[in-house]
Amino acid sequence: MASSNDGSNAGKKKFAIIGVSSIILVAMVVAVAVGIGGSQGDSKPESSPKGQISTTSKSIKAICQPTDYRETCEESLSKAAGNTTDPSKLVQAGFKVTIEALQNAINRSTTLKELAKDPMASQALDNCRELMDDAIAELEHSFDLIESFQASQFDEYVNNLKVWLSATITYQRTCLDGFENTTGSAGEKMKELLMASSQLTSNGLAMVDGVTSILKDLNIPGLTSRRLLEADDEFPSWINGGKKDATPQRDSCNNQGRCDCGSGWKRSEGVYKEHVSLSRSDTHVLMIGDGPTKTKITGNLNFANGVQTFKTATVSISGDHFMAKDIGFENSAGAIGHQAVALRVQADMSVFYNCQIDGYQDTLYAHTKRQFYRDCTITGTIDFIFGDAIALFQNCKLVVRKPLENQQCIVTAQGRNETREPTGFVIQNCTITADPQYFPVRLQNKAYLGRPWRELSRTIVMQSHIDDLIAPEGWLPWMGNFGLNTLFYSEYGNKGEGAVETNRVKWAGIKKLTPEAADGYTAAKFLQGDEWIPQTGVPYTAGMISA
Repeated sequence: MASSNDGSNAGKKKFAIIGVSSIILVAMVVAVAVGIGGSQGDSKPESSPKGQISTTSKSIKAICQPTDYRETCEESLSKAAGNTTDPSKLVQAGFKVTIEALQNAINRSTTLKELAKDPMASQALDNCRELMDDAIAELEHSFDLIESFQASQFDEYVNNLKVWLSATITYQRTCLDGFENTTGSAGEKMKELLMASSQLTSNGLAMVDGVTSILKDLNIPGLTSRRLLEADDEFPSWINGGKKDATPQRDSCNNQGRCDCGSGWKRSEGVYKEHVSLSRSDTHVLMIGDGPTKTKITGNLNFANGVQTFKTATVSISGDHFMAKDIGFENSAGAIGHQAVALRVQADMSVFYNCQIDGYQDTLYAHTKRQFYRDCTITGTIDFIFGDAIALFQNCKLVVRKPLENQQCIVTAQGRNETREPTGFVIQNCTITADPQYFPVRLQNKAYLGRPWRELSRTIVMQSHIDDLIAPEGWLPWMGNFGLNTLFYSEYGNKGEGAVETNRVKWAGIKKLTPEAADGYTAAKFLQGDEWIPQTGVPYTAGMISA
């Protein structure tokens, strides 16, 4: 692929803008700019209609080359792009195609709802409409970055694109999860409706992943600098200017738990039996209690009582830049309730500090995007930390509770869908231990570090203390050989009786990390944490933790 003229500052800026302008076709556009636009300095453009069509066709084929669903890529772009090779118009075409595919699925799901006899399938369809709205919002959010782009923030913008596009993939997969074990044909029909958008989104992630290395290889000055945020205040700067004496109040939220953008929510000591849902528009919300065991929000929705897992959460957070401090979240359904979420989070750059998250199966649904947990206690039995977020748990206490008879306990079930997703769970400097009621039966009802919810599940446990509750095998299969060769599980620098790796499973997906590789899973690198965590004022270790 040809590069542009090195002496053109305008060309360099164009590369950078193109690299951030698209979520679905970002790499397509760059390929057009680099492979075609760069050569136009030495030859005249083809101005005839046939020449334009030929150039467009070549552009589309070239930029669809690295995708997994090349035919879908070429067909959709050929129909939407017209005769243009203009990068901005190709971006617009790509967004239009993908958003229209999702909107079409939403519209047609209404018809499916009328055919759904199974109550759980009917709930799944409702959830799908919400999740597809979330997916569209991620696409639109990304497109809005165009106007504010600066070349010096290239890394930040590309990281954002990967995170948001991965979330779009996960939302579509979550939609389909809801149809498991339901009757009727609604699930299969929804899968058909989402096929085009799923393929387009997957292609987009492939292109974003590729463009990062391409542009870095070009060594364009100013593209790889990072903008660091500076703040030492106790509260984020967007709460009363970050003043330490600020006291956010509950009255900024209504009785249904709806909060104004940039508001604070103070809860005094007590148990609050309610369900709180913060939508995408509820951004920059700060929720504070009087202590993780003093202030508790509790509910008991659960799968056993006929509620889809996605909707069982006592508290669900979708608004970006959320922070919770000194507060507890609970689902009190108990082990008998099966899937019963205490906290579901799909808020980018969210922070949980000194929080208590209690449940049994599926306690914490770390659904999507970047999440940081510091000094938190999380309790549960089966898959009690699950989802497809980019989540890092630092200095936390993970407590395994007593399950039902004959049940095993699993700490994590990470759900990465594709190799290019930057998602995964990192457990750093945490303690994995047994609840007092579980301790006597820990050798009978064995506990494991994790199992692969998806084939590309990724979990790293490092610099942590693991008590003897963890079985010598360490990790548990999901079903048969599912994901055992494609997952990415690793343990690094752990201690404790349960950290001995001598008898660990020998799957192909179990990895040994070098010190350099382990450093890549620290908060600064895995979460891009230096760019957003320090301003919250919570304790934060950017790299490896000293002994």
